Amino acid sequence: MKAQFPAEQSESGEFQRQEDAFREWISNDGSTSYPAIANRYHLYVSLACPWASRTVIFRKLKGLEEVIGMTVVDPIRDEKGWAFRDPSGKIPLGAPFESTDPVNSFHFLSEAYKATDPDFNERVTVPVLWDKETKKIVNNCEDDICRMFNDVFNDFATNKEVDLFPKEIEAEHAKLCDFLYDNVNNGVYKAGFATHQRPYEISCRKLFEALDELEARLSKGRYLFGNPIVEADWRFFCTLIRFDVVYHGHFKCNIRRIIDYPNLQGYLMDLYQQPSITETVNFDHIKRHYYMTQTKINPTRIVPIGPEFDLTKPHGRGKIV
Repeated sequence: MKAQFPAEQSESGEFQRQEDAFREWISNDGSTSYPAIANRYHLYVSLACPWASRTVIFRKLKGLEEVIGMTVVDPIRDEKGWAFRDPSGKIPLGAPFESTDPVNSFHFLSEAYKATDPDFNERVTVPVLWDKETKKIVNNCEDDICRMFNDVFNDFATNKEVDLFPKEIEAEHAKLCDFLYDNVNNGVYKAGFATHQRPYEISCRKLFEALDELEARLSKGRYLFGNPIVEADWRFFCTLIRFDVVYHGHFKCNIRRIIDYPNLQGYLMDLYQQPSITETVNFDHIKRHYYMTQTKINPTRIVPIGPEFDLTKPHGRGKIV
């Protein structure tokens, strides 16, 4: 099998994700060259991408919509990469199409990368936090962006009381986030993008061992750290919400579904039903992106019509202390 991203594949078939290219920091104390200023920065995201979706959730939960603008790229990423095109989903042929980017009128997100570093030649990823003043990317790491939204933009936030990185659990929280990233968030990709049987099986089994462990953990607490909801919960949510829809079938992560785990399914429904979260989830974008973009895995580009599910039903998680 040919790799979806050849530059990120080992000779033995493992998927090895590239590092984030831009890691500049916004500050509110003058310690960096990027000050926290309202309406200076713009967020480029895909609603299909779990990494980008976490930044969308943080922007929503902190109440930063009037402070940091946001543009959603088209879910279909072709050989030219993420595009700003007609939201109807039509892909123009030949002539340039009308851009939906209100900041720079870019047609492709790759233009933002080239504007920041003309020599950039790696895979263009989302999210991207763009500085309208210097006309460069500040940061394309979702971990950094979420932290900045939580901390340095708090003076501008409508929901200042929301703290998704509580200091009292800082060390344990960081440890769990590393576990989630290695085994779950990136674990589904390591299974799905493997090009040989052995690395696929190793990654897939590690993924389900982690899910079993998290199922047990969530039998004892409503959220990963009891209460309140923290960053690790939203990190986990962004994988869970896509699991039965794409990862189970498309990425062959099919030992079990999330709906087969009573605690994980209830937890997923609980988080989905939190205020404003449904606005951040777009199953159409998710399905069309994975099934139509990753043609090395799904060459027919047929998008499944299922599965049927209802995340709005009562979840009963309030009974768990």
